[in-house]
Amino acid sequence: MIALPLVAAVQSPADINFLDWLGGVLVLAGISFEAVADQQLSQFRSQPENKGQVLDTGLWAWSRHPNYFGEALTWWGFYLLALAAGAWWSVLSPLLVTLLLLKVSGVSLTEKTIHERRPAYADYIKRTSAFIPWPPKPR
Repeated sequence: MIALPLVAAVQSPADINFLDWLGGVLVLAGISFEAVADQQLSQFRSQPENKGQVLDTGLWAWSRHPNYFGEALTWWGFYLLALAAGAWWSVLSPLLVTLLLLKVSGVSLTEKTIHERRPAYADYIKRTSAFIPWPPKPR
């Protein structure tokens, strides 16, 4: 189900068009966004003085879950590649991935217990977008 856009795009004999290019840009942007967010989080966690603290710099200043946003962006890019191939019906894949990231295994699951481990997270929620990167509100 999740891989439907990729299957459709790979099997298509259609010529490359604008949607292919746009989809490719979104895939690369999503992968890059996720990789940078994961690197920033890994570096933050590697420093003992950050134990119990909230990462609120870099991409994490703009989104509480930039890694999940990057993942979703990647799958929407794959969908555009499939759409360019005429597989409009494969929209179920990025919709499902986005739903899972927001409501099941990603944002909601992570934020369910994080308050217990990081008391400063409540303030972080007030000033930082949950998913889509947005300029943070002032402290």
